[in-house]
Amino acid sequence: MRVGILPLARPTFDVAFAEEKLAAMLAQLDASGHEVIGPRALLMQADEEALAAVAPADVLLILQVTFTDAAFATRAAVGFGGPVAVWAVPEPRTGGRLRLNAFCGLNLLSHALGLNDRPFTWAYGDAIDLEALLSGDPVAPRRGAPSTAAATPIRRDLSIARIGARPDGFDTCDYDRAALKDLIGAKVTELELPDLFDRARDLPSADVIPYAAKAAQLGGIDTLDEGELDRSLRLAGALDQLRAEHRFDAMAIRCWPETFTEYGGAVCGPVSMLGEARTPCACEADVYGAVTQAILQDVADAPVFLADLVDMDDDTGVVWHCGQAPASMAAKAPDATVHTNRKQALLLEFPLKPGRITLFRLSQAYGRPQIVIATGEVLDRPMAFTGTSGVVRFDHGAGAVCADVMATGLEHHMALAYGNHAEALRGVATTLGIPVLELGSPSEVAA
Repeated sequence: MRVGILPLARPTFDVAFAEEKLAAMLAQLDASGHEVIGPRALLMQADEEALAAVAPADVLLILQVTFTDAAFATRAAVGFGGPVAVWAVPEPRTGGRLRLNAFCGLNLLSHALGLNDRPFTWAYGDAIDLEALLSGDPVAPRRGAPSTAAATPIRRDLSIARIGARPDGFDTCDYDRAALKDLIGAKVTELELPDLFDRARDLPSADVIPYAAKAAQLGGIDTLDEGELDRSLRLAGALDQLRAEHRFDAMAIRCWPETFTEYGGAVCGPVSMLGEARTPCACEADVYGAVTQAILQDVADAPVFLADLVDMDDDTGVVWHCGQAPASMAAKAPDATVHTNRKQALLLEFPLKPGRITLFRLSQAYGRPQIVIATGEVLDRPMAFTGTSGVVRFDHGAGAVCADVMATGLEHHMALAYGNHAEALRGVATTLGIPVLELGSPSEVAA
């Protein structure tokens, strides 16, 4: 068989480590006896010559070596006439930075392929069953079942800010304002990111003091660049002003790259502060993520955290984000830090405290709304990766949950709250008249 490969990566991750991973993937491919065509070096951006090189292949194999957005891979997959496979590689949970974040890239791409009705196979691991990946049956889409739970009352007047547009290639963060309003009654106000930056720069110094006082309690705060720290805290003040002026219940913010490249300070620390104060904020302008957080916050009556799934093994998964979980979720006193890739302040760093949790998403995978739930327990484990992260043992098993993440086309953001709120969220599905699916549960039906 002729296998066309596209090895995808981004320079903001650990390129040397990614090259090591790619070499091992290529060695396994070369030992398979198949003819391998296409580029054998990491592709850091869309590459038309690479697309032309893999066009004669019998199967297209996308090598997800680090996190990337899904734009180029989706275009390649949709435009290819034969079977499509995706292979992502794990990294050790060392307590350091996320050097690859390849699982999240696989998650993002699986959602985009689902939206485009493009069948695919997938694998996550170092040594994999290559023949099953290249010749196996594509993922069978999974869909939830009607909810039989008693209806849970929800707010029908949520006010959501969308500040800046979603990044290109993040189909997981797309939304239709009218469809969202019809579904749940939420009103979305679209604001411009440069206007947020201007408001933050113009914020009187006295208005920054409350956020500086919160930051002063963080370990290591004195080691951060004062200018970056001030700019970051000004974002907290500006966001809080917008919340008060418009009475926003939640916000979806385009957090990168412009907060770093144009403004010069991270919004992650401010998001943690606002989340602790019960104004949840979603990264990457994820409007449905913001609505998801607002619903779960009301159900749980507690702060919530919008997390990525960044690693899955046979026993556990890791929930993570750069450094924006509410401080009350910390297993130890939070430390101040900088963004692992962009190296700017302010972020919080801590492992999540042990305890029962619920993960929840108001999903629009495959273009149809449903509620997706997972329950489990954050374990008393060392921090898996820098930022805010926790190691989770899922009630239905990590392998089954991982398979359902791909089969449902689930978005890469899920809201997390402490406690078991699954029954109340099933009731939300009843209220909205949409299906509900519990990840890993065998009771749901194929789409």
